[in-house]
Amino acid sequence: MLRLFLFGLFQVTSVGLSSRTVDLGLGLVMSVLVRPLLVVWVNLLPVVWVNPLLLTGAEGRVYDNNNGFHYQDISNGDGNGEIFFTGVRLLVQSAQSSVSATRGSSVTLPCHYRYEPQPEAPRRTRVKWSWLPTDGVGPGSREKEVMVAMGNRHRSYGSFRGRVRLRRSAPGDMSLVISELRLNDTGRYRCEVIDGLEDESVTVELELRGVVFPYVSPFGRYLLNFLDAQRSCEEQDATLASFDQLFTAWEEGLDWCNAGWLADGTVQYPITVPREGCGGVALAPGVRSYGPRHRLLHRYDAFCFTASIKGTVYFLSGSSRLNFTEAVQACVHHGSQIAKVGQLFASWRLMGLDRCDAGWLADGSVRYPITKARAHCGPPEPGVRSFGFPPPSQRYGVYCYR
Repeated sequence: MLRLFLFGLFQVTSVGLSSRTVDLGLGLVMSVLVRPLLVVWVNLLPVVWVNPLLLTGAEGRVYDNNNGFHYQDISNGDGNGEIFFTGVRLLVQSAQSSVSATRGSSVTLPCHYRYEPQPEAPRRTRVKWSWLPTDGVGPGSREKEVMVAMGNRHRSYGSFRGRVRLRRSAPGDMSLVISELRLNDTGRYRCEVIDGLEDESVTVELELRGVVFPYVSPFGRYLLNFLDAQRSCEEQDATLASFDQLFTAWEEGLDWCNAGWLADGTVQYPITVPREGCGGVALAPGVRSYGPRHRLLHRYDAFCFTASIKGTVYFLSGSSRLNFTEAVQACVHHGSQIAKVGQLFASWRLMGLDRCDAGWLADGSVRYPITKARAHCGPPEPGVRSFGFPPPSQRYGVYCYR
């Protein structure tokens, strides 16, 4: 189009216009066509407006960007829009990269910030704590807001409302205190300090001390899709285990040859003794993985995680001959409720419950906990023994929770 337009102007010259007229026409054309391109190019550049008079005497120091950021400290000047520049570095740190706690307790996630050099006047900063749950790890995962604070004003969100606060034990202390810890509070927490247009953050992992246990549907092996597995664990006072929790359990000796769902949607199983049918003898011990599976179509077992409990699990004395319905009623009659699988595992692992009597549990299974292996009490290793899911009419003892 440009070539045709210029050709038309040269044709005008041939019919009697002066060369000066043509030059003016060409200049106008170039101005019209090129100016938008120049504007686009300029707009793509970072624009920094600096009054040279305000930089008189500046030392021109440059700070590195290690563990913090270097930005221009902006003050209000005399109210006429001046911007004064002094190099300031904001550091946000945590004394611990991970914190371990018990369910029902309070925990503090450390976070402190400071400036280098320290500014003479106090600065207005905003602090935001966010959280990536254990089951939120993966592509497209997004952090959830926990608390936002500025000065004395603060707001908490979701399941954390009323359970979180900032410690503020010293200047710059923005540590998060969480009370009444729940099973699903585990995950990665981010402390972000925001100063104007700049921000810096640090992350802290929150872990709960607990136990991982495999769970099978009452109707048979490999019948749970991901949602079924989530629901089954929750019904037994547990959550789907994370990979880190399963890996820790494997390091502590968990050996299970049935694949189960984890919180991230992968399917895995822990093997301490390689054998045929469990990955083969050629593979070293470890956590075998099927990788991510379709959460609705594929079906496996589940690996659940539970932590310490507030109450007590106990075997109801004199209850050795009860069917399932009678077992439920017997616990209620004694001011308790029939224990869940997760509660029995937590009592066995974290509280040392040891009883060589099989008893009903809430899901209709029959189990018993052994911390000191002995004759007539199952295999030579400690663990929670299972009789599976016998017919409800059969008679056993019962484990209650109070």
